[in-house]
Amino acid sequence: MPKHFLMCRPEHFTVEYAINPWMDPEAGADREVAIRQWEGLKAAYESLGHKVSLIDPIAGLPDMVFAANGALVVGGRVYGARFTFPERAAEGPAYLRWFTDRGYQAKAAEHVNEGEGDFLTLDDFVLAGTGFRTDLAAHNEAQEYLGRPVVSLRLVDPRFYHLDTALFPLDGHNVAYYPGAFSEGSRRVLESLFPDAVIASEADAAVLGLNAVSDGRNVVINAEATELQLELKRRGYDVIPVDLSELRKAGGGPKCCTLEIRGEI
Repeated sequence: MPKHFLMCRPEHFTVEYAINPWMDPEAGADREVAIRQWEGLKAAYESLGHKVSLIDPIAGLPDMVFAANGALVVGGRVYGARFTFPERAAEGPAYLRWFTDRGYQAKAAEHVNEGEGDFLTLDDFVLAGTGFRTDLAAHNEAQEYLGRPVVSLRLVDPRFYHLDTALFPLDGHNVAYYPGAFSEGSRRVLESLFPDAVIASEADAAVLGLNAVSDGRNVVINAEATELQLELKRRGYDVIPVDLSELRKAGGGPKCCTLEIRGEI
């Protein structure tokens, strides 16, 4: 079934501050290359039959391209983001305004959370990350607002500062993940919930191979995650490699650029 994604063209993309281990302001980033790579990602989605809507980029918000962080949308209800760092604070209201302007029921968060960066939705529940960017209290807030069970998972490796850098849903019932990103207790939870999960190597996780987007059949994934691609093909998935190496300089990949809109109004 075609999906509906919200994306933001990286018109103002740059690496001018460091709020995660991937970012190096001295090295910077090439905005034109980032735009070309982003356009390739958008084209990949459209070639698969998915709908892509766009939010206008805002000057002074170089990370606004990472649309996944802007909100969580389940059943047509929008739970807004409240960012950890002041550099990104204005993104939350901007994304919330996009939805309210279009008639969506939306809630501004009381607790710190970074949208789909730390909330990943499956058919029966939502997996929620904490440890770096999203408060545990936000997990409870999202559950109350969305009426969907939320399973909390603790992240322990700063390279994987959002849940969507360490895990992605393959479909509504299964996931791929890198165990080393999680606390011991959270690993046991994942093993219990997903005994048939795809387990990624550290090498593939380290190129943000798990910051991928699956529609249940096709997986759009960073091209460098070669072992993971082979395993996904072995499992019967069609793999669409993309090059987002420039956006990775800010710690982002395909999923970071992609906010899924679940349930139309």
